[in-house]
Amino acid sequence: MSDGLSTSFGAEAHNYELGRPDYPFEAVAWMLEPLPADSRRIADVGAGTGKLTRVLAKAPDAEIVAVDPDAEMLATLRGAIPGVPTFLGTAERLPLPDASLDAVVLGQAWHWVDPVRGSAEIGRVLRDGGVLGLIWNIRDERVDWVCRLTAIMHGSHAEVMLAEGGPEVAPPMGALEEQSWEWVRPITRELLHRMAASRSYIITASDDEKLRIRHDMEALFEELGLDGDATIDLPYVTRAFRSRKS
Repeated sequence: MSDGLSTSFGAEAHNYELGRPDYPFEAVAWMLEPLPADSRRIADVGAGTGKLTRVLAKAPDAEIVAVDPDAEMLATLRGAIPGVPTFLGTAERLPLPDASLDAVVLGQAWHWVDPVRGSAEIGRVLRDGGVLGLIWNIRDERVDWVCRLTAIMHGSHAEVMLAEGGPEVAPPMGALEEQSWEWVRPITRELLHRMAASRSYIITASDDEKLRIRHDMEALFEELGLDGDATIDLPYVTRAFRSRKS
């Protein structure tokens, strides 16, 4: 979680918070399902603006900490979810004690992680039997206009990884289990532009490339008749994975 793309999001923290969808509660609950009812010390790693942190905080008696390499993203998180302790760090280098957590979760983040180093470090901070949860919201490209939108914006690291077989973990983490959920998010033209602006490829693109992407998105939205405050249903598939420390 240390290359330039993975630490580029702070410049677009506001667009990330507005443009990215929240996670379905059912998917987050499934990741934590193996934990005993009284085991709720959880770290959200790669927490960003707190999209996943916000859902985790709904769990009864949960004690949440948020870790991210970008100070600007964490500042946005603290404003949105007061009271959650935040720390600068990465999955490969966590500023947390040994065997201090029941679960570590990452939302839209494991594709930035070295799976061997990240698994070893997460294994260090987890108690025996602790859970690693990985989750992504992925636009459903079986829908034609969504497929065309992705072609305009370029596929993300996450989309490529999931299409090629999914995430990998290493010892001491055990085999991954997977579940998926399909849902739709009503979204406006403005929020689609904000979502695009929060993507690492576009944040780090040249000004000419940013203009090209915006122009092509505008042409697509005109074709769809998406104007003003009108919304269109953007279909998502949430893919969640869980692994226990062996």
